[in-house]
Amino acid sequence: MLRPKQTKFRKWRKYQIKSIEAHNVGVKFGSFGLQALEGSHITAHQIEATRRIITRNLKRLGRVWIRIFPHIPVTSKPTEVRMGKGKGAVSHYIAPVKPGTILFEIDGISANVAKIALMKAAKKLPIKCQFIDKNKP
Repeated sequence: MLRPKQTKFRKWRKYQIKSIEAHNVGVKFGSFGLQALEGSHITAHQIEATRRIITRNLKRLGRVWIRIFPHIPVTSKPTEVRMGKGKGAVSHYIAPVKPGTILFEIDGISANVAKIALMKAAKKLPIKCQFIDKNKP
């Protein structure tokens, strides 16, 4: 599971994603990519499930790059605990995703296989995604 080795602060405050991605928009490492069309928070479990689907469909032929990383901690209190007594322990990590962000990239396979793999993987994510080809404008 993806998680940071160390963080500056152990617990963060929640925030909303309001803007559109300006930097992480193009396919840089591979030939094909999966681009987010909505803004949301994606958990480390969802990223790992998506990565597994992609590698299974590639049959270990191509190369996969993960362009997002879950670095924001989310806290939760146990069930049936009374109010008060602090914020709660860190339960999992999330990655903020703005609309237009490239989530995953693939290289070393045909466009047909890449599209099938990425669209199957997009079903594991809580947001709408689209397939991006570097060669086609």
